[in-house]
Amino acid sequence: MLYILHENDQWLAPFRETFTEMGLPFSEWHMASFLPDLTVEPPLGVFYVRMSASAHTRGHSGVPELTAGVLCWLERHGRCVINGSAALDLELSKVRQYQALMAHDLPVPLTYAARSPEQLLSLARNMPCPFVTKHNRAGMGLGVERFDGFDAFEIRLDALAETPLVDGVTLLQVYIDSPESFITRCEFIGGKFVYALRVDTSDGFELCPADNCSVPDQHDSSETKILRFEIVADYVDPIIPRYETFLQEQQIDIAGIEFITDHAGCKWTYDVNVNTNYNAEAELRAGVNAPVCLAQYLKKELARC
Repeated sequence: MLYILHENDQWLAPFRETFTEMGLPFSEWHMASFLPDLTVEPPLGVFYVRMSASAHTRGHSGVPELTAGVLCWLERHGRCVINGSAALDLELSKVRQYQALMAHDLPVPLTYAARSPEQLLSLARNMPCPFVTKHNRAGMGLGVERFDGFDAFEIRLDALAETPLVDGVTLLQVYIDSPESFITRCEFIGGKFVYALRVDTSDGFELCPADNCSVPDQHDSSETKILRFEIVADYVDPIIPRYETFLQEQQIDIAGIEFITDHAGCKWTYDVNVNTNYNAEAELRAGVNAPVCLAQYLKKELARC
């Protein structure tokens, strides 16, 4: 049996459909309401973790922390866990993500972390411009705001300080100027590269590829909205095997890793999405299906475990 640990019914919908069609037996543990008995042995099976850093935005504060404890229970009893406690640890903190990436010599944008308005102000005075603020723990690009100078940041500081943060940590990060208005998201299943997704950033930084993350814009044509996400055919790049090594050593099985390329051609990695989602419309145009690939991988893990 496959057990799926999650807290977002909408994001799980396309996987439910695919898993059912492919005859993959699964049971859901919605961690906002389900509470396993940690005093007994867990059931036999494979446990697939889809816990998100943005859980608090859906009223699920504390659910990732509870899930982290459940994962320790599963791992203590030797269960097969896909995206286990090590993966969840990185999902919940960009600071920890960046440290792990730098340990693998993968360039990340210059980033500072702070907890108080005074600390933010002090750091911003010496920050190269432009720069962005972002939440250390968020998801979907929430909380990202660009500043072209210190004065603009100082004016916004009080409003930023009033924004509730689940872990209290705000990041200041150098803005990477790219010659084109897109980022690249590389999807991996079983630690192996599946495809690269080009994501248009013209409309901002909320880049979640899941279909139900999309907010209709009445001023855009449907064609424009669809083409915001485009799979790059036959994508090859030296960074792919480096990402695969990173994922293997960080014990991350399934992920979407995002980078942006600057004018000098340097690739700056800025996000590791352990709870990754896929864009069905982009996949349909490209003739690929990541949920099917995921189901095939999970079936193999079930047979192996």
